[in-house]
Parts: sequence; C-alpha cells; structure tokens
Amino acid sequence: MIDHPQPSPAPPDTAPHSVVALVDASSSVERTLIGDWLAAGGILAEVGVDAPVTQLDLDAAAVADRLVGRRDDPLVVPVRVVWLPPERDGVRRTTFADLVFFNDPRRPNRLRQRRLVAKAPDRHLVLTGQPARLSELRANHPEAADRSGTEPFARAIVRAGTVALERAERAVIGDRYKVPRLVAEEILDSPEFLHRLDAIAVHTGTGSREVYRRAEKGLRELVAAQSRLVSDLFTQAMRPVHAWTWKVDSDVGRLDELRRLNRRHSLVFLPSHRSYVDAFVLGDALARHDFPPNHVVGGMNLGFWPMGPIARRTGTIFIRRSFGDDEVYKAVVEEYFAYLLAKRFNLEWYFEGGRTRTGKLRPPRYGLLNYLAAAIRSRRVDDVMLVPVSITYERLNELGAIASEQAGGTKEPEGLTWMARYIRNQQHSAGHVYLRFGAPLSARERLAAHGDPLVPAPDPGAPVAPDTTERERNAVQRLAFEVAVGINAVTPITVNALVTLVLLGVHERALTLGEVRRTLEPVRGYIRRRGLPGGELDSLGADHSLSVVLEQLSRAKVVTVFRGGLEPVYSIETGAHLEAAFYRNSAVHWFVNRAILELAVLAAVDAPPGAQLDTGWEIAYRLRDLLKFEFFFPERTEFAAQLTAEMLLVDPHWHERTAAGTVGTDILAELTGTGFMMAHRVLRSFFDAQLVVAERLAADTEPGPLDRKQFLAECLAAGRQMLLQQRLHSPESVSTELFTSALKLAENHGLLDPDGPDLHARRVAFAAELRALGTRISYAASLDPANRPEQR
Repeated sequence: MIDHPQPSPAPPDTAPHSVVALVDASSSVERTLIGDWLAAGGILAEVGVDAPVTQLDLDAAAVADRLVGRRDDPLVVPVRVVWLPPERDGVRRTTFADLVFFNDPRRPNRLRQRRLVAKAPDRHLVLTGQPARLSELRANHPEAADRSGTEPFARAIVRAGTVALERAERAVIGDRYKVPRLVAEEILDSPEFLHRLDAIAVHTGTGSREVYRRAEKGLRELVAAQSRLVSDLFTQAMRPVHAWTWKVDSDVGRLDELRRLNRRHSLVFLPSHRSYVDAFVLGDALARHDFPPNHVVGGMNLGFWPMGPIARRTGTIFIRRSFGDDEVYKAVVEEYFAYLLAKRFNLEWYFEGGRTRTGKLRPPRYGLLNYLAAAIRSRRVDDVMLVPVSITYERLNELGAIASEQAGGTKEPEGLTWMARYIRNQQHSAGHVYLRFGAPLSARERLAAHGDPLVPAPDPGAPVAPDTTERERNAVQRLAFEVAVGINAVTPITVNALVTLVLLGVHERALTLGEVRRTLEPVRGYIRRRGLPGGELDSLGADHSLSVVLEQLSRAKVVTVFRGGLEPVYSIETGAHLEAAFYRNSAVHWFVNRAILELAVLAAVDAPPGAQLDTGWEIAYRLRDLLKFEFFFPERTEFAAQLTAEMLLVDPHWHERTAAGTVGTDILAELTGTGFMMAHRVLRSFFDAQLVVAERLAADTEPGPLDRKQFLAECLAAGRQMLLQQRLHSPESVSTELFTSALKLAENHGLLDPDGPDLHARRVAFAAELRALGTRISYAASLDPANRPEQR
C-alpha cells in the first residue's frame, strides 16, 4: 500500500501486535475463501507476521468506523481473490466463447465461483497487496489524515489498498492488464486540485459549487474506465481488421528496449497518423510484448455508439476538439494527464491532430504536450519518456476518401454505417505495415535543453513573466519538432513509395517494365549509400518482383497498365495522382535535401563566377524557408552540414573544386551522372500549390481581411483551371492541405496583414519568385535521364 519495495519481516521489538486484513470480496464465496486462508495462517506465510488478524471490508465507511481512529499501529494488508481464465494454448485469456455464454472468467458469478472452487481449484488464488503500517499510511497521505473528519483518510486508505491489489494482480496476470481504479474520486479528493478550482472560481467570478460541478462532469466524461474483459475481447475482435489486410513488421529489438525502459518510466507513444487503424496496429504489437495498455487520446468524433463506450473500456480518452476559454475543462485535462503520468500509466496520442492527407507528417499540435510539460513543471511528474513511432503502410484502402477530401470533397462523418463500410474495405491484402520506434526522448531533459525554466505555474490570474511564458512555449515547440524528426528518422522507404516517386516524375508518360527498373536503380543506389531505412527494396531490382508491385498498384487503381502494344507500359491512373503522391510522400523527406541541392546548384551555375557559391547557399536557405511549413529542417548550421554531405555524394572532390570560390559548369555533369534528378519529383507539387495561393493573393488589388474558408475554395477552383491550362504540372498540387500550408507561409511572410506596407507589391513579387522557381524546376526535370529519350 506504499510506493516502495515490500519490507522484510520486522524485528521482534518493532513487529506489529495486530493485523487488519482489508478484504476486497464481491460474494460470500470469496469471503469464505479469504476467511479459510486467514485461518490457515495465510498472513504469516505471506507477510511473515504472527499476530491476531481482524477482517475488515475494503470500504470507506467500514475503514472510517473501525480503523482510522485506532490508537495502536496495526499492519494493514489488503486481500483479494483473483479468478483466472482456463489455460488455452499456454495462455490464460478471455475469448468470445466466454462472452457467448455470458461468462467473464475473471469475474465469475457466485454460482460459477462455487463450481470453480470444487472442480478447478487452479482457477483462483488469494492475493495480498503491499502491506503498510497505519502510521505509514498517515505519513503517505498527510493532507487526507489531517483534514477534519475520518472520511477523507478512509477514502485514501481504500484507494491505496485497491492500487496495491491491482499491482499484485498484474504480477500474476501480466502488465498488459494494468488498469486504473477510482480515478475521478482520487482527483476530486486532491487538496491541490480543489485549491486550483477555488482559484478558477475567484478568477472567473463563478461560484465554487458550480466550478466543482463542472469539474466533476468533465472528469466523468474524460476518465477512461478500463475493463480487462473488454480489452481482451476488443483486441481479438479488432486484430483481424488489420491482420487480414497487412503483415505487421515490428522492430522487436526496440520493443524489448522499451519494455525495460517502461519499468522505470512512463512512456508516451507519439505515432504518425496515416490511418484509422493505426491505434489497433500499435496496440496489438504492444499487447503481444506484454506492455500495459496505453491510454489513447482521441477526438470526440470517434466516440459514437457502439465504438465510443467500448473504446472507453479499453482505455481511450475522448477529448473535446476545442476547449475555447473553458478554464475548468483545461484544469481537468491537465490534472488527469498529470495523474496518469504520476501513476506511471502509458499514454498515446497522435500529435499531428488528425490523419495526414498528403502522406507526410503534418505540423504538430502542441496542446497535449503543453499539459505534459505543465505536469513536469509542477513536479507532479519527475520525467516521462517520449517515444516517436512511425507507422507506414505499403498500401491503404482508405486513400480514395482522403484524396476526395483533398480535392474539395466533404469528409464523411464517423458513425456506425461508416465503421461497417470501413471494416469491409479492409478485407483486401495490402502488403506490409512497418512499425518502427525512434530513440526515446526524456521530456524533462529536452525541455530544459530548449530553455524551459521548468518552474511551477502560478495560480490562474497570477502575473506571469512574458519571457518565461515565451521560453516555455518555444521549448514545447522544439520538443515537438524533435519528436517529428525522430519519427521521420525511422520511417522506411516502401516499394510503393519508390515506384510512385518514379512514375510521378515522368509527367503523364508511360514506362515499360525495363524503364521503370532502370530509373529505379540509381535511386536505390543512392538509398544504399546513405544507409536509409527501407522495406523490401531489393525486390525492385528483378523484373518479376517489380511487375508484382506494379500489378498490385494497378489493382489498387493507382497505376494503369496498357497491354495492347508490344509490351505492357505503366503510368499513374487518371485521377489517382493524389493517391500516388500519398505513397510517395511517406518517404519524400529522405530526398528533400537532394532536391534543394539541385536547385541551388542550378542557380549557382547561372550566377557570375565570383558569386556562385554565395548564390547557391542563398538559394538553398531561401528554399528551406519556403518549405518550412512542409518539412522539418534542422538549425541553419546543421542544415548546411547536411547539404554539404549531399554535395559530397554527388562530387567527392567538391571542396577542391570550390576552393577558388567558383562552381564550374561541369558540376551539372556530376549531377546528371548520378543517374537521377529529384527536384521535380519531390518539390514541384508544393511550389505549384504555393503559386496558386500567391497568384490569388496578388490578384486582390485592394487587400482586406481574409476569409480563409472562402479563399481556399477559390484556390481549389483556380488550381483546377491552372491545371487545365497546363500552368500546373500535376493534379497532386490541387490540394486543400497544400493550400493551407501555403497560406501559413504567406501569413508568416506578412502577406495577409491588410495594414502591411506595400502589401500588393510584395504579393506580386512573391508570385513572380514562385513562377521563376517553377521554371528552374522544369529545367531540372529536363536534365533527368528518365526524361531524356537518348538516355532511356
């Protein structure tokens, strides 16, 4: 009942003179089993104390009446009967057969308990939790013990006994059955939380009783009431949803490392979010390695019946999408997060705020990370380990709906009909799903390294130093950036990502199987030289296995095959460019620096001899700035080092070549000699989308406040027109997600402020810059051997 290892039997002069057995029994059968165990000397055998034993129900009223006021110092020992499922294939687990017969083998009814005692005595055992002296309990709960009346301390003893029994039970049934109990009650009994609610009441001018009522309502709405039965059955029910579709490829070695780390720290899993099935894939892999279940934070949009009630029983926390100015709800969320982390429960949330619509990582949302940082600053939690998680699919059956949304379609609301259709669509094989774990990050260490003072927050309404608030905000943002980089660092390049990268780069032209293989070969060589993580990329070197990949993409309606000529030729299916781009973009971050390098070199070659190097670096930094809302770039110095490393892959003699400050035109031969160009394959869609936004802004000669929703709709319409006029290269550029990022860039450059100086002129200049950049990308594409007939 206390948070330290169980003590050895006490010496005779300090040994307790009495024992109180707190009995957690749900039936007369369990009471009899516990009574017989006690009479047979169970306490002496289990705890090593030979003293008179008093039985007392694990109930706050009974504890308040018969234990709290005692003047002696008895040893308090919680006791429970644990019921076990029958052993099936070496594992004790609940199955759907148990559900059919209305039988929870972990919670059998009274009649079944009697039968099990007589027929299967191995199916139960009497369990004790960590014992503690009454004086120790008072010392561990001083706030409750010092409050007037006996009930607060009694409730604290009951909670401590329940937690101790849960821990002991997990040692028998496994850590994956770790579930919290009496959460809302403990939080609402916390003096610190009550003090915060009082401060909110004063700050907002709301009555204390009303604030408490809203806090209790928010907690009941928020707290996940986990059930071992539901967890078992839900895992078995949902496993086929992804097991029929994908072959899960997990990083077993890293899972073992994380399992050891979890014995010392809470883990917060922060996965990439590409599919609704992400949580099932990750949860199943963790369950197979005996991790306790994560508390998964999800949006209220997924709380529909019957998924919502079931998911709550498996540990899902449904949180409001927006809190607004609701200080009470914010306090409830922060307190609940701090509680779970302090109790060493693992969390999981998708920090992009929703599924990616483009295939690459979205910019992170900081809200939940702010609550985590607040828990560390308040010293409620010493530290938490953040685990970047990459979940990458070779193929996704939900891509059609994602592409439709990007083209301006309406997102189908989640519900029972939607769920049935979604599960039905997962019945087709879709290759591998790669589950990879980045290096864990100490939240405390990384926040401190990024300048967070890690001091407790003041009460609501108290003044806060502006520089402190800014440093805290920046530290959380940089921590989120590190998580994103950690995810990208372990994301593998799949076969479909590489094939779509090639086919999207030849602009509506079909390639023979041999042409696809020859175009892929230098890119595969580049991947090998850099040691990048990949899927089954070696299979792309053989015609047979490459043709299988292309045929699978054809069945998914991403690639079309024409078989009526001399040999089959392959191209992107009409209308499927957004789906193809999604696969490509899952790995596109690995090629961004190479693409920037190409454009910087082309700019440098065009510059006067004495200014070539400076021009090249100026363009590289400018491209980094233009793409900062699409990709996660390091600080300027590290970015320069990465770009130099890319250049040395192209030309190992780069330093000698540029010693005199010039580049030389033969650097183009070095670039094309690598066998591929990346700028048009990787960056064109992003800059084309920026061009659409820039031209729409420049077309407004009398700028005023911007209606973003209406503006994005105009961009979709204008983008479709520009595509028909062949002013845009591909339909993948006509995307609400890309337009949204481009609008953020324009705002960052001060192009949305109607009161900004020379606004219209700066908008026109921005559009002209992007048109010039598009011309340079087209030139890079013309240098690609795959686009030069004499090289094919």
